[in-house]
Amino acid sequence: MCADTPKSDTPTTDTPDYRSTVFLPQTDFPMRAGLPKREPEWLARWERIGIYDRLREKAADGSRKSFILHDGPPYANGHLHIGHALNKTIKDMIVRSRQMMGHDSRYVPGWDCHGLPIEWKIEEQYRAKGLDKDKVDVVDFRQECRKFAEGWVDVQREEFKRLGITGKWEDPYLTMDFHAEAVIAAEFMKFLMNGTLYQGSKPVMWSPVEKTALAEAEVEYHDHQSHTIWVKFPVVSGSDDLAGLPVVIWTTTPWTIPQNRAVCFNPDIAYGLYEVTAAPEENWARVGDKFLLADNLAEEIFAAARVDDYTRRRAVTAEELGELTLAHPFRGLDGAAGEWDYDVPVLPGDHVTDDAGTGFVHTAPSHGDDDYQIGLKYGLPMTYNVLEDGSYRADLPFFGGKVIITAKGKEGDANKAVIDKLAEAGALIALGRVKHSYPHSWRSKAPLIYRNTPQWFVAIDRKLDDGMGQYGDTIRSRALTSIDELVEWTPVSGRNRLYSMIESRPDWVLSRQRAWGVPLTCFVKKGAKPGDDDFLLRDEAVNKRVVAAFEEKGADVWYVKGFKEEVLAGLHDPEAYEQVFDILDVWFDSGSTHAFVLRDRADGTPDSIADVYMEGTDQHRGWFHSSMLQACGTIGRAPYRAVVTHGFTLDEKGMKMSKSLGNTIVPEEVVKQYGADILRLWVAQTDFTVDQRIGPEILKGVADSYRRLRNTLRFILGNLAGWDADEAVAPAEMPELERWVLHRLAELETEVRKGYEAYDFQGVFQKLFQFCTVDLSTLYFDIRKDALYCDAPDSLRRRAARTVLDILFHRLTTWLAPILVFTMEDVWLSRFPGEDSSVHLQDMPGTPAEWLDTPLAEKWARIRRVRRVVTAALEVQRSAKEIGASLEAAPVVHVAEAEVAALLREADFADLCITSDIIVTTDPMPNEAFRLPEVEGVGVVFERAEGEKCQRCWRILPDVGSHKHPGTCARCDAALG
Repeated sequence: MCADTPKSDTPTTDTPDYRSTVFLPQTDFPMRAGLPKREPEWLARWERIGIYDRLREKAADGSRKSFILHDGPPYANGHLHIGHALNKTIKDMIVRSRQMMGHDSRYVPGWDCHGLPIEWKIEEQYRAKGLDKDKVDVVDFRQECRKFAEGWVDVQREEFKRLGITGKWEDPYLTMDFHAEAVIAAEFMKFLMNGTLYQGSKPVMWSPVEKTALAEAEVEYHDHQSHTIWVKFPVVSGSDDLAGLPVVIWTTTPWTIPQNRAVCFNPDIAYGLYEVTAAPEENWARVGDKFLLADNLAEEIFAAARVDDYTRRRAVTAEELGELTLAHPFRGLDGAAGEWDYDVPVLPGDHVTDDAGTGFVHTAPSHGDDDYQIGLKYGLPMTYNVLEDGSYRADLPFFGGKVIITAKGKEGDANKAVIDKLAEAGALIALGRVKHSYPHSWRSKAPLIYRNTPQWFVAIDRKLDDGMGQYGDTIRSRALTSIDELVEWTPVSGRNRLYSMIESRPDWVLSRQRAWGVPLTCFVKKGAKPGDDDFLLRDEAVNKRVVAAFEEKGADVWYVKGFKEEVLAGLHDPEAYEQVFDILDVWFDSGSTHAFVLRDRADGTPDSIADVYMEGTDQHRGWFHSSMLQACGTIGRAPYRAVVTHGFTLDEKGMKMSKSLGNTIVPEEVVKQYGADILRLWVAQTDFTVDQRIGPEILKGVADSYRRLRNTLRFILGNLAGWDADEAVAPAEMPELERWVLHRLAELETEVRKGYEAYDFQGVFQKLFQFCTVDLSTLYFDIRKDALYCDAPDSLRRRAARTVLDILFHRLTTWLAPILVFTMEDVWLSRFPGEDSSVHLQDMPGTPAEWLDTPLAEKWARIRRVRRVVTAALEVQRSAKEIGASLEAAPVVHVAEAEVAALLREADFADLCITSDIIVTTDPMPNEAFRLPEVEGVGVVFERAEGEKCQRCWRILPDVGSHKHPGTCARCDAALG
């Protein structure tokens, strides 16, 4: 009975109705999945039977090697977005696939709970109530932050679980748990004790809006329009013919001019003395003015200054430039109070280029890293003119109280005030505006500034004598060695990304000037200066007291009055020390998770090293980075053996998602419409190592793939109705077609396991989907429907086919279970119902080596090539309405090769082509024979089948009507008994 037979074909009135004798598929597995409604039932069931804990029990005897994916903690401050869904689903596929391949694959979800975003939300609530945060007790404020985080942990936990993510949900890790806070403090104090912690005054990325320093991982770059100014610094000493002439600098941060302490040049750049020979009278740059400029930039500079003509008077050598001393543009101005009456040296610097600007770089050591490094090298003084809110100190002449960035993240009045004063002083030759990439806070989205502030740092190049020098004696060297020698990278580009970041990064800024987080648990001696031997209190006894207090009462205890006295009592004079109240960079919190999750939990690993960390590509500068630095300082190496990275999620057009564009995809809405398995299948179908696209049309395509796969599984279930293991046929006794399927399974076994091990879920699914839709649905199932429906129950062919279906069931359900967690449970329970039954308690079955049969596969590849020509020829006849079903045909197949012809005759080729008969011949093919250009030496001539139609199997055969049972062929007559 063939699927393409018209449904109108029914038994004639003068023959018995044989429909009840045909073994049609029987299953309760529904055609329509109904996932949105049914998935919550499976979730409740898994929780009821304790799936996750039962899997741990399987490993209780130590027979299974552990595999730990350590969860990078999401931030507890809002509903999940599509990036969360992608991230957690990939993690779940990793965890589930490793478990089903024989590991004890443990997954403890976690949350990042400290930090500015939560603090910001509480401040917003305070402002709405008319409260001043600074007047609220800090412990009360921190308690509000804790409650806020707890609420969102509960919300996100349920949203993650709804996606089918397995894990220890009832006992996750939280960075705000008392034990976690105690360990974070203890990890920080390891840097205190090993000598890498120091307090320094240097420029850091500063948010005037949030009033705190930011780590590089908290910075993103957006286009920003800035002022550009060309400023004259007059020569006060040097070559006689240059005296009084100006060096011209260019900057996009006019507000930094009051902090200038030097001007830099590059000895490898050609410079010249230029004179203006034609210009408008109202110009700042006038006829006769002379300037020192880089040769390659002169034309550009004079165009900006609206100079009509100019002349290069002579070259200026690097030796001459190095001997110059300049005056600050504000030097000697009325009202300046001597603020800028200092010499400005001209210093060499490799960072100076002649790609843009003037070839001279204004240098403010307090407001830029290059500037700071020059300041360190040449002993330039630091300035402290800019306050935490982005305003100038009140007593700064001309500019006191002016604001660089307002509390709302907008440009303040500082730039204009400086520009106006420069114009008044006659120090400008041009000004303009430029659009360029500029650092912004990833939270407030407001522009940042470089600001010199006292901060706490970890020195990543300081030599360590901690007994952990196997991979290097500094944090940086250990990190670079770990990247190259200890970690596998998926994709491999992740290695280069993190290596270059760590290779060039400055010391780690640990301190933040906020309230919600783990404090820097250290004390400084009153009257001592940073760098003094006794500046920091280093005492293990004190450290132990701090850790014990945090374990009992949490980090809030640090802010309770009298804590310093309690901790130092009997060990040191409390009056001799000051307590530090800055909080730790939250990246230090998450970077320490390997200690309080992997090391300390019973379901962790004593060496604090995870098998894999998996996050988005932005975490090369975030969690991967901070975890690497933190662990290299405390355990001497990376805390992970592998790093897997996914890209970002875009809309269908490749655009970044944003609420303003209306192109966001919310996981909750996808789950309500399609079910979580469709979202999971979208993840499996994408190459997650690059940016992925998602949208309504893409999801429709995913749903279509899902339906096709579901139909394959439904066919298997329907044809296994009443299966008894006694029916099973040994592979050696099976027909070749069944043995070919086993061979394909043996091939897939290797490919699936390798794919899962390589985190190639796209490759795994594509191979399985291709197998199900091509090898099975359009070939094997199509061919074997007749045997399954019409052969006698005890026939070898039918029993072999059902044996293969049983084998397929066990492999496909377990191979696909890590991806389609709900659907494979549905499939499994359709065969094996029961309260304790679950596909997720199974392992992927092993495959006998003897199933792999390459010669057989090569033989069937040749047979299938010929079959393609036959089926194509029949499709032409069907389209022309010559036949309604392939069983009406008995084509003649002309094959050029005698060997191939012999193979076809041995294989019962009519059965394989689903025709009632077929003739295979090596006779020369006639001109009218149907051919496929890609299959040489094969032609098909259409002929109709001769005989009567069997009323049971619908084959047209000469012997129909000549048997005991009316209207049947010999096969069906025998099956009816």
